[in-house]
Amino acid sequence: MHERNKRPQPPDAGPESGWYVDQRCTNCDVARQLAPDLIVETGGRSEVVRQPRGADETRRMLAAAFACHTRSIRHPGQPLLPSLDPFPLPVEQAVAPYGPGPLPEAGGEVYVLGQNSTHTAGANAYLLRRPAGNVMLVDTPRWNRALADRYASYGTVTDVLLTHRDHAAHGRRYADHYRARLWIHEGDLDAAPDADRVLRGTEPVELDAGLTVHPLPGHTRGSVLYVADERYCFSGDSFYWSRTTGDIEVADTVTWYSIEELAASLARTVPRLRFEWLLPGHGDRRHLPADEMASRLRSLAHRTGQLRPREVDFTGLRW
Repeated sequence: MHERNKRPQPPDAGPESGWYVDQRCTNCDVARQLAPDLIVETGGRSEVVRQPRGADETRRMLAAAFACHTRSIRHPGQPLLPSLDPFPLPVEQAVAPYGPGPLPEAGGEVYVLGQNSTHTAGANAYLLRRPAGNVMLVDTPRWNRALADRYASYGTVTDVLLTHRDHAAHGRRYADHYRARLWIHEGDLDAAPDADRVLRGTEPVELDAGLTVHPLPGHTRGSVLYVADERYCFSGDSFYWSRTTGDIEVADTVTWYSIEELAASLARTVPRLRFEWLLPGHGDRRHLPADEMASRLRSLAHRTGQLRPREVDFTGLRW
């Protein structure tokens, strides 16, 4: 296991220890993805419903706290010291349901970065390690030089892959720090006009051996998704796993460009997709057998084709 996966010793936790969510919560769902048994949605915001029991649950609470973009998850007696930050977290350890017992072993290929940024509405970002030994970031967390140096310990960062305009805020800063290439689609180029590589059109492009980008206009004009090794799909905000419906969903109530275009994109792209891990920017992650994932995607494409434009409504999201 990579040395960065060695977990710091968490503080003691018990019913009296007092983790809570303050009023700055934006209901982004990130904390509930990481600690679903401890934090739930109540009245349009997150709320701690019980205190962590034991080391593993405390680590999950700490993960939620370090991922929260407003730093709303608090403990009156425990500052969020850098030594307690569990990120980057192997994706195998960041997918619910966890169940009892120790966290699953990590494959060491994809990591959730945590440290979500207010400038990307709290979106999740990922670190992807390639067989050649280089590293790519898919979207970015908040900018921090110490964090950037931590990610560089996983390998030479060669590329920063943006999924769409909403997640572009720190892309140039990270790319410049690493002297890496910044990628974005032409449809969202005004959000990163100094990008080093501009994706064009709607046909898939192989960026690297085993790594393909699929343009998927809909959520925004320049939305794309990246599929690595027919295992990992970084879907940006195009679709996500909903714990409410127990299925893959589109954010039809928060579609900035066109729900009809998203339906057409899915109809064109879904037959070409094969992967096991759904890793979105907003919404939950999920691991399923590739055949089941493909079946659910076909159903998603059909359902999306029945949708019609509607006003943007963040309260309509089915996390």
